[in-house]
Amino acid sequence: MMMQQTKHRPVLLDEALAALNITPAGCYVDGTFGRGGHSAAILEALNDEGKLLALDKDPEAIEAANRHFAHDPRFIIRQDSFAMMKQHVAALGRIGQVDGILLDLGVSSPQLDDASRGFSFQKEGPLDMRMNPQQGQSAAEWLAGAREQEIVQVLKEYGEERFARRIARAIVQAGRKKPIITTKQLADIVAEANPAWEKGKDPATRSFQAIRIYINRELDDLEQVLEQADAILRPGGRLVVISFHSLEDRRVKRFMRDAARGDAFPPDLPVTQAQLNPSLRLRGKAVRAGEIELAQNPRARSAIMRVAERLD
Repeated sequence: MMMQQTKHRPVLLDEALAALNITPAGCYVDGTFGRGGHSAAILEALNDEGKLLALDKDPEAIEAANRHFAHDPRFIIRQDSFAMMKQHVAALGRIGQVDGILLDLGVSSPQLDDASRGFSFQKEGPLDMRMNPQQGQSAAEWLAGAREQEIVQVLKEYGEERFARRIARAIVQAGRKKPIITTKQLADIVAEANPAWEKGKDPATRSFQAIRIYINRELDDLEQVLEQADAILRPGGRLVVISFHSLEDRRVKRFMRDAARGDAFPPDLPVTQAQLNPSLRLRGKAVRAGEIELAQNPRARSAIMRVAERLD
């Protein structure tokens, strides 16, 4: 079956499929194709009338999609950010007709495992970090031209790094002596500048996360696609989002809560909930990986899934 074509099993796969509540003849969007684990499972649940649009920035993801699913007439792949989802759905004539949107946020395991992509501080490789290596600045190029205060801001905002100033200063000073072009160089600089290593966490974790998020505009793209969900989904359609760190999850939680609450009126104004024009209904509580999945995949520890349904 289709799942045998993709070796990587994504986090919370069964839970995500259940949350999508798949209709066999439905139309779905996988905003983060990765290596196709979610897409393969969705396609298995669709009949000949079903349709799946997948998006990904990564050219290697597009290559994998074409290799595994090119001959499936139900499947369409586009190389783009999910921030452009509405545009691609509109091109298919499916605005307001999509039954489910799935977003599996952050960097994928294949990207982390490939040292040449520069995402991992545990593997020596070129300091790139771009989801699409053909577009924009690499992490090395950005660090080479960034001012110290700019680096401080990125480390604080996207990595919640409390030693951002010390680390940024060390990066700038090291860069003046020798260009920082490899992951090991950056990881060593950050580790030396970090005065308080957290137990069980590499001292470079937050800095690498911050730079990656900034380079790829991950949070900006997330906020854009969330705002598009109401227009894309049909009534009863589901928005399913899997996050891997608090910066993402806070934005998803706030968006879904506000959309379910509706318009902001003074609390003492006598209006009904329906008059507040809510656009989404929350579906259950946040979901985390179970013990069996955690034992098989440690990366699932930080995963959290939230689900909302478009109202009529």
